[in-house]
Order: sequence, then structure tokens, then C-alpha cells
Amino acid sequence: MSVSATKSAPNPKPKPVVRVPDRIGKYVVVKEVGRGSTGIVYLSHDAYYGRDVAIKVYNMDTGGDEEHARIARKMFLSEAHLVGMLQHPHILPIYDAGEENGNCYIVTEHVHGARTLAAYTRADNLLRIDDTVEIMFKCAKALHYAHSRGVIHRDVKPSNIMLTQDSDVRIIDFGIALVSDSDISRIEGIAGSPSYMSPEQVQSLELTNRSDLYSLGAVMYELLTGTRPFRAGNLQKLLHQIVYATPAPIHTLRKDVPEELESVVALALQKDPLKRCKTGLDFAADLTRVHQGLREANARIDRQEQFGVLRRLKFFHEFSHAEIWEVLRASSWQDYAAGEEIVKEGEMDDRFYILVSGGCAVERHGQRVGALGTGDCFGEASYVPGAKRTATIRADGAITVLKVSSTLLEQVSASCQLRFNRVFLSSLIARLQSAERTRPPSP
Repeated sequence: MSVSATKSAPNPKPKPVVRVPDRIGKYVVVKEVGRGSTGIVYLSHDAYYGRDVAIKVYNMDTGGDEEHARIARKMFLSEAHLVGMLQHPHILPIYDAGEENGNCYIVTEHVHGARTLAAYTRADNLLRIDDTVEIMFKCAKALHYAHSRGVIHRDVKPSNIMLTQDSDVRIIDFGIALVSDSDISRIEGIAGSPSYMSPEQVQSLELTNRSDLYSLGAVMYELLTGTRPFRAGNLQKLLHQIVYATPAPIHTLRKDVPEELESVVALALQKDPLKRCKTGLDFAADLTRVHQGLREANARIDRQEQFGVLRRLKFFHEFSHAEIWEVLRASSWQDYAAGEEIVKEGEMDDRFYILVSGGCAVERHGQRVGALGTGDCFGEASYVPGAKRTATIRADGAITVLKVSSTLLEQVSASCQLRFNRVFLSSLIARLQSAERTRPPSP
């Protein structure tokens, strides 16, 4: 949730265990599904409409901190003010709000299996460039819709953008939004999440819709590079950078980002709001042009052709056509030249790899200890969180590799996950047994 840009938070006190209530308002509670500094989220079922809902109960028990309690109530009233107001496919709808026994709550859509974009901000788990462009396009359109109705989000960041299991988008958490016809949302001292705040936001200047577009640009920068535009050891230095510094050019952090896309992000991150896109619709139009360019550039790597190649690999013989497509959507397709490292011994990496064509050397401590051929897989360390690679895999010649994100694989169907894990582990076991049979006897 949001943090104050002007006041340090006190050291949190241990919180008592909160019993899951049987009912909140008219809703029967199923289970707790999350909690943060501002409250607890419960899964419930709305019997009247026949749909699952999420209920966020704001934390009003602030241990005597009247200022914190005031802000919590303001945030509740801000979101409650938006009940039924924002009806857009890429904004999480707020269905209801209420108070009961001193507890304030709001009711929203519950999206099963969704995760926030914070999962894709690590350099070793980035989304494909075209997927990032499509997601940002949807966000820009959603923000334009909100802005056209007088709502400025003020807290656009990766953890406030959800990605559903079918790769759809929901912008969430309007707790500190500015609403043009309401004074409820004017929460002094609360400005958003510092790393994504616009220069005018950190200076407490008047905000327009272009402030949200700056924040969306900062999110896009991070999704493309795995790092935020500005980082500093303390809040004061960070805010100074936002106002005066220039972020590192994206191509210095990720070489395959096209120049046109880098220009779109740079435009969004202009210090002067008047130099940014006028509206989210303009931002979306710029992204559309970039996306069309990406599609043309990638025409030679046709998805149908990739599917055909995978279907012929022994690894995928037991997969249905639908399951192969699921794996393909959770993967990236990459070529390597002779001598290039695919994975490096001692590094952490949570991806699985399948060798689509060509051969690789397996090296430990600089010595060749084995080889892999077309259809072979590697990356078993992905099954152990935080595990380091035990070998270096190096291309013997020109090769093509399918890199499967373990995070994206979690979002495919259960049957596809089970089949992938079974075939992957069976292949590894067969390779280990083969290595054991060919090992020379001990003297």
C-alpha cells in the first residue's frame, strides 16, 4: 500500500492473532487470502449474485495512533466513494462498502490465481517485451478511463497491477486516489509509493492525469529492465533523484529493447508534465505503434512454426496440442552462438530450459563433464527456491533454446504443470541413470 513521503513510520508492534470472522456484513467469509499494513483481505462468496468476492477490512486498531487511524479511515472512504463508479475491464471493480462493529470494509471482484506485476520486476524473471507492451497498453487505456471520470490513482506501481491467469490486467487499490468531486481523498502527507512518484508528486504540487502516466512509465521501465528508474540509500536522496536526475538508458540494461519503445518510456518519464503524453489514450497509441513494429520484426519467428518444432521434440510427445501452446506462452525462444553460456555455475536462475536444436557442453569448475543434444532439458535447480546452478551449460555451436519461466508455468493449467514436471523429471532421471552406467568402475 502507500507510504508517507514526509514522515517515517514507527517501528511496528507485534499484532495479535486475528480470528477469521464467520461473516462480514451480508457476506459469509471463506478464508483469509492476504494481509498488509492497512488491513486484511478475505475470500467470500456473494450468494445473491453467485460470484466470489474479496473483502478488504481496514485496520482501524492502530494502538492509539490517532493519525494512522485517521488516514486509514480516509483511505476507506476514498475507495468507498468509488463503489460502482469505475466500470472498466482493466480496473478491479468495487462492488460494495460498509461498516460493522467499528470495522470498515470494501468488497471487490476476486480474481482467482492472479498475481501482481511485482512478480516480474526481477532481472531474472522478466516478461517478454511484447507482453510488457500489451500489459502497459491495457493499463494506459484503463487510466485514461479513470482520468476521464475525474479520478487520479496516485499510486500506480507493480504491486497495484494484477495479471490474471489468462494474461488479462486489473488496476487495483484506489485508496489514495484523487476524485474531482470529492474532498474525502485529500490525505495530507500521503503521496504514493516513492519509487514511482512523479516529480510534481514528490514536491506536493498540483497533480493532473499526467502524474499517473509518469508512474506508469516508471513501472514499464522496471518491467523491461528489472530495476527501478531511481534507487538511493535513503528517501531524501531518492526524491532528489526523481526531481533532478536522469535514469540510465534502457538499452544499457537490456539490449533487446527496441529504440522506439525506449523513447516511449523516456517520454513518460519527462520531468515537466507538459512534455509527457497528454492522455492515457495517447500513451496507448504510442504503445500500439511499438507493438506493431515488434510484430513485424518477429514475423520470422512465427508462433505456429514454433509450435510445430516443439511438437516434433521427444520431450513434448505426451503433451496435448493445448498443453504445448500453454508451455509456449510461458516461455521465450532464444538463439545462442557457439561458445555462449546459457546458464552459469553458481548463479541463481528459476527457469527451465529445453534444447530445441543444436548441442551444448556441460561444464563444472571449467572442465567438460557431459553433453546435451536436441530435445534435452536442464534447469533442475528451478525446483528448489534460491538454489544455485551446479554446472555451466555452454553452446557447442549455434543453438536454439526454449526458456520456460517457472513463475509463468505456475499459471498454466494443473494438467499441463503435472505433465511438464513428470516429463522433465523423467528426462533428468534417465540422464542420471545413463551417466551412472557409463561411469568407469572405481579402482
